[in-house]
Parts: sequence; structure tokens; C-alpha cells
Amino acid sequence: MKAFLILADGHVFEGSSFGSTREVISEIVFNTSMTGYLEILTDPSYAGEAVVMTYPLIGNYGVCPEDMEDERPWPDGLIVRELAKAPSNFRSEMPLEDFLKSYDIPGIEGIDTRALTKILRSQGTMNGMITTNENFNLEEILPEIRAFKAKDVVRRVTCKAIERMPAMEYDGTDNGTYTVSDGCPADINDNNSAKRPLKVALMDFGAKKNIARELAKRNCDVTIYPADTSAEEILAAKPDGIMLSNGPGDPKDCGAMIDEVKKMFDSGTPMFGICLGHQLLALANGADTRKMKWGHRGANHPVKDLETGRVYISTQNHGYVVADRTVPEDVAEVSFKNANDASTEGLHYLGKNVFTVQFHPEACGGPQDTAFLFDRFINMMEVCKDAQEE
Repeated sequence: MKAFLILADGHVFEGSSFGSTREVISEIVFNTSMTGYLEILTDPSYAGEAVVMTYPLIGNYGVCPEDMEDERPWPDGLIVRELAKAPSNFRSEMPLEDFLKSYDIPGIEGIDTRALTKILRSQGTMNGMITTNENFNLEEILPEIRAFKAKDVVRRVTCKAIERMPAMEYDGTDNGTYTVSDGCPADINDNNSAKRPLKVALMDFGAKKNIARELAKRNCDVTIYPADTSAEEILAAKPDGIMLSNGPGDPKDCGAMIDEVKKMFDSGTPMFGICLGHQLLALANGADTRKMKWGHRGANHPVKDLETGRVYISTQNHGYVVADRTVPEDVAEVSFKNANDASTEGLHYLGKNVFTVQFHPEACGGPQDTAFLFDRFINMMEVCKDAQEE
């Protein structure tokens, strides 16, 4: 069946439909990852967006449910050059097309994704429509496409009730597996130790599962809270640390959540923010954010640690960024910068046990270069906890 991608600037791409045949209007964004399409599809940060994969062949290893970063996929659509019809992977449980169809997500293949990406890079990210209607009237639908704006996406993707992930225990074998502990697991860095798990409150603004897993593997009992949970409820549980997750949309649309984040910040509790969490904490402390021309989405983005000068390769997925030179100098200092465009990639808050990053140290999929930031957060919580007990 024919399918069409119609961009807000009037460009029309013709291809073939796969997955659902539902018509959608969404923001069209591109991702440069060569692998990890299932993790991308199940990343809640893509709510309100349709994803163009720049790698030409997608779906070749099928769908492996244990790799999913959420219980379901979140993008409005998937746009590829070629869809693999016969996946080859012993872990695969279904083809990608069947997976998308089961969640009513439309896809389009057979279009020139290089040309499409060049348009998005030169003109900037824009809205578009995926449709199987061959009789569309361009003049009638362009105003509708241009008027689209994703709304309430954080509330759409956040958990609906409090969830928990207990600390995990490393099994000591070469395969590196972890099992749920009975409450006092060995520390990840010392299998002979038996430290009491740290309590971490994870604010779910659209959290990828691997954030909680990375904390649980490091001897943390993780309590996952809905995005609109009050600071008073979080602090009443007396967590050793607060994690602010990634998530979709414009951070400035999260006004009430920003107010609660500021209260958590003022409490003095150690905090670590990722992606949207990084942006919300910056806004809560007087900084500004801006929309990027096409954003950073992929698993190969270099970030420079300004303290050491070392460059790491990171996974990223964001269309907004903390605006340069808007962070009050007496509140925070820039800790990481993007090595390509020098945009702000991390902040360290002065006089506080708080730091945030724009990129994804939990990866999945992508490089694990910056996973050490979770260890930094663990150490921060332990030092604060020891100081309080003295």
C-alpha cells in the first residue's frame, strides 16, 4: 500500500506503508543510531514525535522484548529507507512490522531518508503527516500540519502509580547477571561487602527502565514516582537521593513540576538529573532553555568533560537544551559541553550535592562511556549519609 510523508514546508515523499495505516501528524525528527531501534521506539522521550532512522536498513534483528525501555513504544510513527521483512536473531520474538501494528503505530518505508534528513538539518525540525490517503489536498492539510503541537506528553508517559525496583545482587560470574536481593545485597564494586541499600526516589518524567536498573545494580532501592508527585511526599519518604529522569516535550510546559523540583533542590538532598530532568532543574534555578534547530538524537555524540578535558561518546535524545550563558554564575557551573556544537551538556551546582547531564549515561542502546556518573551519584549519597550519621 502506498504511503506519503507530507512535511510542513510542502515537501511530499512517497513510499510504502507498514505497521498501522492510521493517519498521524507529528514532529518529524531523525536519529543517527545504527542499532538500538527497539530501545529508541520504547523511549518515552519520543512521545509526540515521528522518528526517521538515518541508517538504511531497520528491523534486521527483529523485536527482543527484554530490550524494551518501557512497556510499549511511544513515537507517533517510524520512517525508514528499508524495512527488514525477515529478521535473523535467535532472541527475536516477532518482526518489527508486527510489533508496530500491534500498537497501532504507522510506518513508512522506501523513501529517501538522506534527502529527508538534509531537509530537516537545513530547515530545522518540522511537523509532518504520515498518510495512506492518495487523494490528499495539500493546501487543505498544510495549515493543520503546521498547527500541530504535542501537549501533556510528560503526563502521558509517566507511571500512573508509585512503582519500586529493589536493589540487585551481582552473581559474581563472568556473564554479569544481577538478581533481586533480599534487602542487603553486595555492593557492585565489592562483592564481599554487605552495605545497606541506598534509597533513591526516581521522578518519572518519561524514564527509561535502564535508569532504575543502573541504580538497582549499584545497591539502591529505587522508588519510582509519577511526574506530578509533590516534593513534600518525596521528601517525607527520606530518600538518600533524588533522580530526575529523561522525558519528552518542551521543558517550559512543565511549570508545576518545575516548582516541585525547586523544593527538592532546596531541601539539600543529593540529586542527579538526566536530559529533561537536567533542563527542569536548570529552569528551577533561573536558567533558560531553547529549542534546537534539529536536536541531538543518536548514539555517537561526543561530550567534553570540562574538568578533565576528556571526551566521551554518548547517547542523546533531545530537541531542547539549556541556553548558553543563562545559568546564574553563583548557582551552577557548566561541567560538560558538546564537542560538535559547544552546547551545554552538564551542570554542577555550587555548594550543593547536585549535578545534571543532558546526555544519557544509562545508554541502552548506545555506548556506556559515561556510566561512571551513576557511581559518582552513589558516592555522593554515601558521603552525605555518613555525615548525617556521625
